[in-house]
Formats: sequence, structure tokens, C-alpha cells
Amino acid sequence: MKAFTIKFSLADSEYMTALRLAVGAVCAVADVDVDMSEDMKVCVTESCLFLKGCGYESVTVSLGCEGGFVAEICGEGGAVADNDNGFSLALISALVERCEIERVNGAVNKIILKV
Repeated sequence: MKAFTIKFSLADSEYMTALRLAVGAVCAVADVDVDMSEDMKVCVTESCLFLKGCGYESVTVSLGCEGGFVAEICGEGGAVADNDNGFSLALISALVERCEIERVNGAVNKIILKV
């Protein structure tokens, strides 16, 4: 996947704004309509917050636009535990065409979103 990658500490929430701008830009390149672009911004941000709730210290977000928009949000570092916030995953799954969840030792470590 040809990707635009962003890595930041989840303790630095001010980077969420920059992440949302990057998601919007890659969605535009992928020719995603405005409404879906806004949904993707919500989903990527919510995915980061979900991974923060799992105990990760940072995330690496890879955004791609080949064959549609793809975002891979991967948690890194920290004292990882299962996050029981099913509402976040339900919201994310409802807003995207495909949502894949990867787990390591029972805890979510990567969320992949596709349009």
C-alpha cells in the first residue's frame, strides 16, 4: 500500500487536529465524498482514542488511497489491556464499509478502516 504515515504520542492530543487534516487530504485524493470523509475523520480519531483506552502510549497511522481510502491505526508501547468500550467499536463499524480488528493476547492492537 502506498501510504502516508503519521506517528505520535497519545499523550499529545493536539496532534489529533493534524491527523484529521491528513485524513481529509488523503480522502480527497482517494475521491471520497465529503460526508464519508467526515465519517472517516471521526473513525480514525475514535480509533486512536480507543487504542489509548487500551493503554497504548503512541499510535502509527498509515493512510492510503489506492483502490479507495484505507487507514491502519496501530497502537504501540504502554501497559496494554483489553478495552471494554464496545460503543467505540460499534460507532466505527457503523460508519465505514469495512472495519477489521486485530488483537494480540486478547487486546486490540490494530484497527483497519476501508472505504
